[in-house]
Amino acid sequence: MPITTCIFDAYGTLFDVAAAARQAASEPDFSAIAEDWPQLADHWRLKQLQYSWLRAVTDAHCDFWRVTQDGLDWALEKTGHHGNGALRDRLLQLYWELGAYPEVPEMLETLKSAGLNTAILSNGSPAMLQGAVKSAGIEGTLDALLSVESVGIFKPDARVYDLVGAEFGCARDEVLFVSSNGWDAAAATGYGFTTAWVNRGQDPVDRLPWTPAHTLADLTGIPKLAGA
Repeated sequence: MPITTCIFDAYGTLFDVAAAARQAASEPDFSAIAEDWPQLADHWRLKQLQYSWLRAVTDAHCDFWRVTQDGLDWALEKTGHHGNGALRDRLLQLYWELGAYPEVPEMLETLKSAGLNTAILSNGSPAMLQGAVKSAGIEGTLDALLSVESVGIFKPDARVYDLVGAEFGCARDEVLFVSSNGWDAAAATGYGFTTAWVNRGQDPVDRLPWTPAHTLADLTGIPKLAGA
């Protein structure tokens, strides 16, 4: 069936998750991370994801903001910045102000002009997603912000992907699901979505039972994949 609905992961897919550490490192008050902010950003993101998986498999759900803070605390200690409360506060503030990748606004506008449904499906809490979408200025190009909080478990649990059909009344093969996380795109493939992995870092394919249908360097090719 033709694609009717384009669903996007949020963090790392539409929004640049390294932007908070990059911005803080450029500010005089936080020159302590001027040299190692990329490592801090990488550790923060990895722990954020790992903690979401562990909470899912142990039935210890909490909202993604708690996971985000816990991941940052681990990353700060790992990089030798534990105890710098001002830095912690600034990084958390900036996480609510993440910008979208440069190609995102035009890409979403093209999809909407073609009459396709568009939405975010994310581990993020509703408040976090609303803040990021507003900060990026893309409110008018998304039909829904779907959060795992409505089912109380993180990706890649199938109940999260079920939210798409419940929202739009579409079949699985009508959905193009887009994520920068290879494991997320792979799991969505197993679920029955057509998938696109945005592999900005040129990472190897995850060794999982499924693989993404498409791999792209950025989001500019999404309208073509969707038939827009």
